[in-house]
Amino acid sequence: MSGSTPFYQKHHRHYDRGYRSKELESAVSQYQSSSSSSYAARRSSSRASASAALSASSGHVIALHERTTPVPCSYTRLSSSYSDLEESRLSPMPKRAKPTYLAMDKENQIIGYVVPIFRGSHEYASGFSDTEEARVKESAGYMARRNLFTSGLEMERTEQTSRKVSMRESAERISLSKRIYENEEHHKRMNKDSLMHAPEFVIKPRSHTVWEKQCVRLHCTVSGWPDPRVVWYKNNVTIDPMAHPGKYKLESSYNVHSLEISRCDFDDTAQYRVSAMNSKGELSSFASIVVKRFKGEVEEALPMPRPRSTDNEDGLISEYGITFDTHIVDGFGVSFGREGETMSLGATVIISPNLARYQPEVQWYRDDVLLQPSKWCHMHWSGDKAMLTLTHLNKEDEGLYTLRITTKSKYETYSAYVFVRDADAEVEGAPGAPLDVKCQDANKDYVIVTWKQPAVDGGSSILGYFVDRCEVGTTHWSQCNDTPIKFARFPVTGLVEGRSYTFRVRAVNKSGMSRPSRVSEVVAAMDPADRARMRGTSAPWTGQIIVTEEEPAEGVVPGRPKELEVTEATKNYVVLSWKPPGERGHEGIMYYVEKCVSGTDSWQRVNTEIPVKSPRFALFDLAEGKAYSFRVRCCNSAGVGEPSEATEATTVGDKLDIPSAPGRVVPTRNTDTSVVVSWEASRDAKELVGYYIEASIVGSNKFEPCNNKPVKGTRFICHGLVTGESYVFRVKALNAAGLSECSQQSEAIEVKAAIASPTPPYGISVLECVRDSMVLAWKQPTFIGGADITGYFVDYREVINGVPGTWHEANVKAVSDRAYRVSDLKENRKYQFQVRAANMAGVGIPSLPSGTFVCEEWTIAVPGPPHDLQVTEVRANTLVLLYKPPVYQGRDPVNGFYIDIKEADAEEEAWRGVNEKAVLTNYMKIKSLKEGETYVFRVRAQNKAGVGKASEPTEPVLAKTKPGTTEIVVDVDDDGVISMNFACSNLTPDSKFVWSKNYEEITDDTRISVATSGEKSKATFNMPAEDDIGIYSCAVTHTDGACSSYTLSAEELKKLLELSHDHKFPIIPLKTELAVELQEKGRIRFWLQAEKISANGKIEYVFNDNSLSQGEKYKMNFNKDTGVIEMIMESLLPEDEGTFTFQLQDGKATNQSSLVLIGDVFKGLQKESAFMRKEWHRKQGPHFVEYLSYEVTPECCVILKCKVGNIKKETVALWYKDGREVKGDEKLTFTEGVLKLEIAQISKKDAGVYEIVLKDDRGQDTSTLNLTEQGFRDLMNEVFSNIANSSTALKIQSTDEGIRLYSFVSYYNEALQVTWHHKDAAIAFTDRIKSGVVGEQLWLQITEPTEKDKGKYAIEFHDGKGGLKRTVELSGQAFDDAYAEFQRLKAAAIAERNRARVAGGLPDVVTIQELKALNLTCNISGEPLPEVVWLKNEREIVSDGHYVMKFEAGKYASFTITTVNTTDSGKYSILVKNKYGTESADFTLVVTEGKGDLGVTSYLTDADGNVIIGSKSRPTTPTERRKSVTGKKMQKRKDSVILQKPPEEKEGKKKEEKKMEDKTDAVPKTTDKKKAAPVVASGVGKQETLQQPTTTADEAKPDDVPTSEKLAEKPQINKGKNDQDE
Repeated sequence: MSGSTPFYQKHHRHYDRGYRSKELESAVSQYQSSSSSSYAARRSSSRASASAALSASSGHVIALHERTTPVPCSYTRLSSSYSDLEESRLSPMPKRAKPTYLAMDKENQIIGYVVPIFRGSHEYASGFSDTEEARVKESAGYMARRNLFTSGLEMERTEQTSRKVSMRESAERISLSKRIYENEEHHKRMNKDSLMHAPEFVIKPRSHTVWEKQCVRLHCTVSGWPDPRVVWYKNNVTIDPMAHPGKYKLESSYNVHSLEISRCDFDDTAQYRVSAMNSKGELSSFASIVVKRFKGEVEEALPMPRPRSTDNEDGLISEYGITFDTHIVDGFGVSFGREGETMSLGATVIISPNLARYQPEVQWYRDDVLLQPSKWCHMHWSGDKAMLTLTHLNKEDEGLYTLRITTKSKYETYSAYVFVRDADAEVEGAPGAPLDVKCQDANKDYVIVTWKQPAVDGGSSILGYFVDRCEVGTTHWSQCNDTPIKFARFPVTGLVEGRSYTFRVRAVNKSGMSRPSRVSEVVAAMDPADRARMRGTSAPWTGQIIVTEEEPAEGVVPGRPKELEVTEATKNYVVLSWKPPGERGHEGIMYYVEKCVSGTDSWQRVNTEIPVKSPRFALFDLAEGKAYSFRVRCCNSAGVGEPSEATEATTVGDKLDIPSAPGRVVPTRNTDTSVVVSWEASRDAKELVGYYIEASIVGSNKFEPCNNKPVKGTRFICHGLVTGESYVFRVKALNAAGLSECSQQSEAIEVKAAIASPTPPYGISVLECVRDSMVLAWKQPTFIGGADITGYFVDYREVINGVPGTWHEANVKAVSDRAYRVSDLKENRKYQFQVRAANMAGVGIPSLPSGTFVCEEWTIAVPGPPHDLQVTEVRANTLVLLYKPPVYQGRDPVNGFYIDIKEADAEEEAWRGVNEKAVLTNYMKIKSLKEGETYVFRVRAQNKAGVGKASEPTEPVLAKTKPGTTEIVVDVDDDGVISMNFACSNLTPDSKFVWSKNYEEITDDTRISVATSGEKSKATFNMPAEDDIGIYSCAVTHTDGACSSYTLSAEELKKLLELSHDHKFPIIPLKTELAVELQEKGRIRFWLQAEKISANGKIEYVFNDNSLSQGEKYKMNFNKDTGVIEMIMESLLPEDEGTFTFQLQDGKATNQSSLVLIGDVFKGLQKESAFMRKEWHRKQGPHFVEYLSYEVTPECCVILKCKVGNIKKETVALWYKDGREVKGDEKLTFTEGVLKLEIAQISKKDAGVYEIVLKDDRGQDTSTLNLTEQGFRDLMNEVFSNIANSSTALKIQSTDEGIRLYSFVSYYNEALQVTWHHKDAAIAFTDRIKSGVVGEQLWLQITEPTEKDKGKYAIEFHDGKGGLKRTVELSGQAFDDAYAEFQRLKAAAIAERNRARVAGGLPDVVTIQELKALNLTCNISGEPLPEVVWLKNEREIVSDGHYVMKFEAGKYASFTITTVNTTDSGKYSILVKNKYGTESADFTLVVTEGKGDLGVTSYLTDADGNVIIGSKSRPTTPTERRKSVTGKKMQKRKDSVILQKPPEEKEGKKKEEKKMEDKTDAVPKTTDKKKAAPVVASGVGKQETLQQPTTTADEAKPDDVPTSEKLAEKPQINKGKNDQDE
């Protein structure tokens, strides 16, 4: 452990020696410079200085030195000091234990540096002497030995003189090297958590006062790991340099942060905050900047600065002459929360004058302790509202919260209490969570955890507590104690040095475990001295260097520990503490603790395995009641030292007793919901933590805590009580040992507001003035003290020359009205008045003196001001204003009043009238108010002379309906008594219900009787009449304006009287009058239903004035539960025509209802009854539930169906059409009860009458459906409607003939009638415009369309109803596109028809013997006539003697080789072309060795491409020309002509075919890749073989022609008989 390392180096993992103390650098530099100075100046005093240094070596301090001239020290020299130490011969220290070089006082406070004495001999190892004399002798011996190695006196003097300098240098090198070494070792031991720490301000920003247009710079130095992020704020608003270019400049360099403000102006006067934040926390520091101006340059909006005033009552000096007036309004009240919830406290702050960008200092306190922003509480200032948010309530948050607003003139505070109740226990009956968990006496391996016991024990006593710990950086909680402890303090051991922990506590009783408490603050397990250095500042430079002797090179056995004592003893543990020994060497020491049972000499080591590092230790597992003594030994690498002095015998047990019960508890009234409880403190209580107060409603015997956080005083205000209830209270004291017994219960007290004298009246005004008297008026006090005001007292005094005189009483007896005439005044004198209010508590303080009034007679003609304005019945949009007429009437009587209104914050000019016509009453209901707006009112009176002076305005009134507001309810009871009822739930013991008529209290009970019971009051009309018409109101005194009114008008009175008559003479209400209905079998039911009739009700049944009775014809029934009364008859006979009546009687209530059945009504009912009876008989056998009908499906199928009932297995159904049986379903689906007959494609032949007969042994039933004429037409129309609905939208299609419009339907019926329309007119079809049907497609063809064909087209489907139309617009772009596509298709069709083509193909391969003649002929078509060209090997051939090409009749092209030779072999092609296209056909000629002259072989093809073999001459007739070799025209492309090839040619032929295939591979083909068989020709008389390529039947279709698209893609080239392949 080293104390020489500055604290900010301890906090940084990557630090350098640039942080070295400047004082130390200066001292080292001074010693180094002094060593290089002249020896002559110090030679005469060098020996004396050395002797003085030796003689002053008592203890550790041997010399004092003061700094004179600080000289900078080289960093490079300091950084290399550690290596210098290893090489220096002056160092007497080998590798050894770690020393410390800080001098500390008894409280571990650093007071200076300790520098060891330099020793030059490596052999010296005797250690330190115990006495001063021995030290001097050893020093003298050393000097003698050194002189043996010197040569001459000069050398001795020189070394003696420079010894001080060398000693200082060596001391500094040792100190610096030890700092480096200590810090390296320290960081090796420390874990990551201990290295990381929250930001700290090494240097905080300093406040400045500057002149305007100057620049100012705030700077600070911040430490922290990880490196903190620094943000600057102005009045809690982040400073953004980019938003104010050139105004602000932020810099950060090596943890030094600065804010520079350029050209300051008055707006820069503010509070600036710098916030440093990293992952471990956040810290802020504040500084203020005040910008002043030179005289004469202050803004006009601000008053001139004024000098310090000595008569300022507040003692505060406002700047620039501004006195800020602060008011806190809309403050927070007493609040109640529950653990885990979020609570916000806020108040509106009004500061005047309201300066832009001015922010006061806002501070929040809890129990007078300033709150800082944290994760538990957030603070916010929005410009006019201060907010405090408690993010997660715990019982620690309970207390008195105070908001303090500080301005430059003064401050204002506002306070209220916050109560936090326990959260619901996780286990029923478990105690509440402990609170205020704190860590004390933290050391290297243990810490003492303390807490406070909860107020709620869950109904059973708390058995103890469990302490949990959690290492910072993890989420794992481990329990520290195995058994619960009752003491609210526990030492936690086994901590790892250098690591940080948090703790929490849980309480347990027999029901279970409580919720855990709020976690404690983070605490690090380390030596308190290290913590002090890390938390505090570096050692201050005192101008002294304390020099001590250096410790020897070898280890020293530590001495005895000092001041061992027992600091804490309970029955669970004992805590020992001591101080380290003075003799312990440089290395660290540890401790062994030993115990001894009192009365024995047997000492037992407690910690045998692990020595203790801290000078404190907690012992567990001691026998309760036994006495022990304790002692401690020190140990290090040199050995174990001697034991300390043993403690006195300590008996194991709780030394801290539970406090005694508090004394007498006295409750007193406070408010409607709170009581002040005071008590006598517990006697002889040690370490008292506080008190818990409990309250119980009288008679419940259930006590609830009033506070969940202990209070330390002997007086507490218990809030949240129920008004009007009586409570008793008791108090418990607590300390760490536990809770005391409960105090004696207090006397019961009823919760209601305390009675006090009223506050002063206000608003004194003059209502009338005559020569010797004046009539005064005033307003009622804002607080009446909890009791009715009994009267007022008026005082007056005369004012002479502005100097008021002595007060005199105007009335000895109190006056009840708020107006009084003061007599015996002197005319034309000036007077002032004051008023005092009195109640049963006494007379209150007087009001402020009124204005000065002159006593002179009023002679004005208009009336004086009305007075005593009162506002009542305040609702969201209405209120009632009451007022009294003026005392001074003027020349004429008052004949009306005008009411004025304005918003409370509006200007004086905003007054406006409510009524245009004067009212005569002394009250007025004001409507059309805006909810949430605040208003004031005033009244003016008028007479014949005019309108008088306005009254004093009322207090501001908020237009809002208060919660719990009720209204008067008018009721008429069963006896017909009319009453008005009003209820109020906010009564106080002194509250009274006051009923008024036209806002004058009712004192005469002749017309109205008033009865009050509890929270309800009833005003009953004795004899309601027109005299009772008026406005009735009821007000409740001693409430927050609870009142309501009811207007009884003439109409309302009439309704009430009618209702009263009905109640006096009641009738039985009927839900339904007497009615009749038919039931099954045609029975007739007469019935009615009474709305309300008792079980004792009686009914009499009457027919034509004759009473009916129960019998065979009449069945009567009365259901008393439902009130249904009925009479049933089986049938109606002619004699039953008449009037039926039911007569009802229930007590005094009666009623009757009649039903007349005569004439047509009777006959109709009789006929219907007979029909229903017949139907019932029909339904006893198989019958139709639903008769035969038809249904048309979406597929336009017609289904005839009916629904049957009461069928069985033997039931049969027969279908008939026009009397002939038709076959229906083979199996009837009787289970479904539906029979169907499907007609798939309906037509006219399906028209007819359909009938179905259902029969079995029980009878039969028939159903008929007529589908003829109109019936069939309706059916077909429905079919047509389905077809029309299935039609698709009309579409446009272009063809090579024109434009086609079409629509598809799901099914087409030939009877469907459609009409095509063009421009809303039916189309007359011609050869050019046609319509038709193809399958399900209905189309309209327009051939060769023209401009006239443009327009709207429609197809109309006729279904006998409205029909359906599908339309399409053939115009504009749609017509242009369709017409262009038609032209393109037309041109393509023409081109396809007229293009040049080879109609008949040529063989692919022709094999012929040389010297033969070859003739090939093919058909050519095309318009205009094509041009024919023959090619050989892609070169054109011209006709000569060898080749003969002919083109005859424009249809036949022939190719002849007169004499074939081997040179003629090759590829031959015919190319035909005209303006519409080009086509070619080719063949390969193979010439073989001749076998003699066999004649000419000719090959011809007909128009179908069939090969014709003939003589040299061409066939002459068409029939001959078309003769097919194969004989089957349909297989011309599949079959081959075989003329038996000679056997000897087979081998040679294979080779020739191979060569020809190789030649033809390079020729592009449009045909498929099938191999073509060669055509072999031989001489006459020999067989010839002609084989054609195979093709499919589809390829042979003559109608297949290439489309225009394919023509565009590639040339039309035919190869052999594959000319039609695509």
